[in-house]
Formats: sequence, structure tokens, C-alpha cells
Amino acid sequence: MKEIVTGFLNSIHPLSQGLQQELYQLLKEVNLKKKQVYLREGTVSDKISFVISGLLRSYTVDNEGKETTCWFMKEGDVTISVKSFFEHSPSAEYIEAIEPCTLLYITYYELEMLYKKYPEFNVVGRLVVQKYYVLSEERLAGIRNKKAEERYALLMKTHPEIIQRAPVQYLASYLGIDKATLSRLKSKW
Repeated sequence: MKEIVTGFLNSIHPLSQGLQQELYQLLKEVNLKKKQVYLREGTVSDKISFVISGLLRSYTVDNEGKETTCWFMKEGDVTISVKSFFEHSPSAEYIEAIEPCTLLYITYYELEMLYKKYPEFNVVGRLVVQKYYVLSEERLAGIRNKKAEERYALLMKTHPEIIQRAPVQYLASYLGIDKATLSRLKSKW
């Protein structure tokens, strides 16, 4: 499993043998059951995790208890609560397993140690952050001033597997529509 992580990182930028060996030693495995919460609101996100298998979602809960799905993370994705991880502040979101999941992770302090010890890893870190920032911008552009049908079409085009795997209530929340509208859109497509 650790080869999957180093393969992903090597595809971004070549890693030295020393860095790969150290990553092998540092990566730790965690297995989550369906519906298990990986990160709770109010706790500090101190791990950066790579999804080996399964599907997770990040979500927030408002004062009335309404959940809003912010992201889905699947195999090959990196998962953290960004603000919490980088600022060591309490998370404003939850991260929960939608399916049984296997993750490999390192801690914030281990990541910082690798950045200092292996300068090439800074390039990898920058490119990963850049990738996810672009995805965030694309998601915001995809929901701003778009009708429900356009948002659904964009999700179908970019992440059709999410539509197949995520429960309807999470998809509807992610798209900012109600379940009835989502059902109509799904049947139309």
C-alpha cells in the first residue's frame, strides 16, 4: 500500500531514495468503518492522509443541525481539514467515511521534518496544494450562478463515480439542491 503513496508522489515530482525510505517508515495505516468520523469539528487536524480505498466526505453542521457536504475524497485523494491542519486551529468541519476506508497518513510535524530534510519534497507539497486549490476554485466556479441542472452536469462530467457511490442526501447537499430535485435530475440523465 505504501507504494501507492510513493507512486502518486513520484508522479508529481521525483523523490530521492532516502525520502521514499523515510516515507515508508513514517506512513501509518488507519481503517475506518462506514459512517465512522475521522475528524470532528472543534478538534485540530494533525494528519495529512492519503485515501487508499473507500470514500469520505467533509461536511459542516450549522446552528440548526443541518449538514452541508463540502467535499468528497476517494481513492488517490489527499484528505485534511486545510485551515485546521496548516494553522493548528480547531476544525470547522467533520470528515466521515461514507464507505469502509483505508488511509495512510503522516502527522503535521513529520511533514515539516520531511520538508526540512528533503528539499525536493517542498516541490511535491507545493504542487499538491496547487492542485487542490485549483480544484477548490473549479468547484466554486461550478456552483456560482449555475442552475441545479448545470451543477449536476458538471459533477457527472468531472466525477461520475461520486454520483454512483455517495448517498443521495450527501450529493444533494454538495450540489446545494434538495433530494427531490436531485432525483429528478438523476432520472432525466
